[in-house]
Amino acid sequence: MTDDASTRPVSRRDLVRRGALGLAGVAAASQALRAAERGLPGSVSPHGAHEPGNAVGQGRVSDASIDPMVFLEQFDGGEVSRDAAGRTVREFHLTAVDRDIEVAPGVFYAAWTYNGQVPGPTLRATEGDLVRVHFRNRGTHAHTIHFHGIHAARMDGVFEVVHPGDNFVYEFEAKPFGLHLYHCHAVPLKKHIAKGLYGTFLVDPRTPRPAAREMVMVLNGFDTNFDGENEVYAVNTVPFAYHHEPIVVRRGELQRIYMINLLEFDLINSMHLHGNFFHVYRTGTKLAPDEFTDTLMFCQGERHILEFAYEETGRFMFHAHQSEFAELGWMGLLDVVERVIA
Repeated sequence: MTDDASTRPVSRRDLVRRGALGLAGVAAASQALRAAERGLPGSVSPHGAHEPGNAVGQGRVSDASIDPMVFLEQFDGGEVSRDAAGRTVREFHLTAVDRDIEVAPGVFYAAWTYNGQVPGPTLRATEGDLVRVHFRNRGTHAHTIHFHGIHAARMDGVFEVVHPGDNFVYEFEAKPFGLHLYHCHAVPLKKHIAKGLYGTFLVDPRTPRPAAREMVMVLNGFDTNFDGENEVYAVNTVPFAYHHEPIVVRRGELQRIYMINLLEFDLINSMHLHGNFFHVYRTGTKLAPDEFTDTLMFCQGERHILEFAYEETGRFMFHAHQSEFAELGWMGLLDVVERVIA
């Protein structure tokens, strides 16, 4: 068969580019493809997406493995103790498990997860701490955990493959301070990342950064029909999560966003903030900002700390500056108010 436009199947991305599909159409097509893979009728949703008032592509995601508003400010400091030398020891527990997650209303994705969620928990330590991660593989494929940072080769999570049913303990000193990540490094690497095996690893400097409202935003997406292209884009897994429920911030309060790009299949992602500029701390490894801008590009695995405060009240958008990404879920709102009402 020749590879010309008349013989190739039309993908949902083609339809989006032609303006034929909005979010509802994308969600409906995703559900039909996922249902077909499972041998189900395309009109069936396992979670009632066809109930009155909850049509496919409308309403909210209810089984995404995380609550985006909770995940935004949820940091795991581990189980804390001290060793014989008085050094802080932080122990974490991560388990690889297979789980279907809802990545758009009525659209379910067969994910591979750390602790049953995508992204995995945000792990937090201070530079110089001894980090000990107890990893159990309860999934159906071999996995690892590769931490970005400085550590011994035997703790790199590349050759120490952990097979289903097996365990492994990673142990290393938390360094350097900055914003890092962790992800599975088993092959094929692209598939293990796209399936959801990733998370944030934050190492604070010994001298704390100035007080601020802190948030974690992991930029990700999902290839729901397995064609090597993403059909859904998001911050913290759920498309339009912070558009449906804007993030409330106080006017004049310093905001600090730990932003990591773990989008697979697309070479570049981006962040644009409306009505403001932000200071960029590239990789978070310095205490002085590198840049002052309103738009920032990210390669996969690239991460930066963004700091800003709003002078005006009102609702301001933030989104990818690739219009297609924004239209397919990577957009949100900041609701700037004089004070936060408890």
